Amino acid sequence: MNIAFFLLPKNELVFVYDHWTMRQAMEKMEYHRYTTFPILNKEGKYVGSLSEGDLLWKLKSMGRVDFNEIQGVMLKDVPLHRSYEPVLVSSEMEEIINSSLNQNFVPVTDDSGVFIGLIRRREIIDYLAGSFKERDLSVPGEQSKTT
Repeated sequence: MNIAFFLLPKNELVFVYDHWTMRQAMEKMEYHRYTTFPILNKEGKYVGSLSEGDLLWKLKSMGRVDFNEIQGVMLKDVPLHRSYEPVLVSSEMEEIINSSLNQNFVPVTDDSGVFIGLIRRREIIDYLAGSFKERDLSVPGEQSKTT
């Protein structure tokens, strides 16, 4: 099954741009209550994912917490400590299952690297649960159809 069926499109998502400041990203995180966002460049290409931890480590490396100072720190200057590798929209669902084991979402790009959306781990788990049901296997926590 093609992953486009599970895709949450870019226009329904929250993301940040690499030319934004740390303060802008922190305000967006606070408002939306997300802990990780996709980062895009001005061309809309996916460049990574920013986490709260990345921001905290950058603050620590600066030697002090001064919110006036973070207004001048661009996100492209914040080291990312975790890699959320994107997949192509033409990928099959089976190709992204392994990616979802270690991250909450899988970024999706077109052939030129432009970010078009993401697939959350939740949709992948739903897909796998449906596969169990289709094969008439019992899903943990559910009663078997034969009982």
